[in-house]
Amino acid sequence: MEHKKIRGIGTAILVALWVMLTGFAWFVPAKEMSESERRPLDQRPELKLETLLSGTFMEDFESYTLDQFPLRDRFRQLKSLFHYYALQQRDNNDIYVADGYAAKLEYPLNTGSVGHALDRFNSVYEKYLKDTGSKVFAAVVPDKGYYLAEQNGYLAMDYAKLFSQVAAGMPWATHVDLTDSLSYEDYYRTDTHWRQERLLEAAGKLCTAMGVTAPKAEDFTVTALERPFYGVYYGQAALPMEPETLYVMESQLLSQCKVFDHESQKYNAVYDLNKLSSKDLYEVFLSGPRSLLTIENPNAQTDKELIVFRDSFGSSMVPLLVQDYARVTLVDIRYLNSTMLDRFITFSGQDVLFLYSTLVLNSSVAIK
Repeated sequence: MEHKKIRGIGTAILVALWVMLTGFAWFVPAKEMSESERRPLDQRPELKLETLLSGTFMEDFESYTLDQFPLRDRFRQLKSLFHYYALQQRDNNDIYVADGYAAKLEYPLNTGSVGHALDRFNSVYEKYLKDTGSKVFAAVVPDKGYYLAEQNGYLAMDYAKLFSQVAAGMPWATHVDLTDSLSYEDYYRTDTHWRQERLLEAAGKLCTAMGVTAPKAEDFTVTALERPFYGVYYGQAALPMEPETLYVMESQLLSQCKVFDHESQKYNAVYDLNKLSSKDLYEVFLSGPRSLLTIENPNAQTDKELIVFRDSFGSSMVPLLVQDYARVTLVDIRYLNSTMLDRFITFSGQDVLFLYSTLVLNSSVAIK
């Protein structure tokens, strides 16, 4: 009798739980975004006869309920902790932590993807730069895994092969090696990106190669932003990690520079403090992902101009390169088709820098 009573209570609890979760799935408004994962969440599929009969409704509904599950982030964290500490797995969602720094497994090297990027760069050179007298430079930004993965027993792409493929594929550019001017400590612990306040050595190597004045520490004030920075790996790893402090390198010269956004047709500052409320605090640097920007430097000692083809790593590096340039144009051909560049830029012998991370080169499908 007692056994039947206990079984009845257990059944009642399961039914109540099922009713609660069903009600949650059908009647609680769905969240559009996962703040921790920085991605849109699946929404409730529309109920149609054809999707019911084909079975796609239930497939889509299952994905929707998984994304909208109550206390989802807490359960993700518990799952990650279980994988790391109970099962002793070395990564979770391809994210691993080494020396207190979170990084993503980047393996193997995709030579086809690197080749696609090189095809686009060569197309830009042949169409716009070849006969202009421009001095062209190229630098590959190593991702954090270059310094962490193999050294800590994780799979790593063949970085040496990537660097040699880029050098061979861009024979018309002077290549600048940044690897010995960086370490894993120069990157955010919870994010993909490098820390601007630690880039003076790397910036100096670029400036020296281009024959312009290198930035000096005494010319800058390192300023901390008040809002804590949660990098992209913070949510993806779903592990209890402390937020970080994001710093910007302020100077009198940069405070007087103006940044023209060709998309909005408006001027902004080098450090866009309107982005303090953005989901990604890194967007403070040059307003985040923008297809075409021009930095105007009224205090340049020359009339030299620089064009930088770049990804998001360039947002924090380029402000350190502007001292001698009257104009610096930043182009992101992931958002602006490279065949349309002459509609916006007059190529007339400017210095040109291709600055791309291994992350983008190894997954370059977005480069147009």
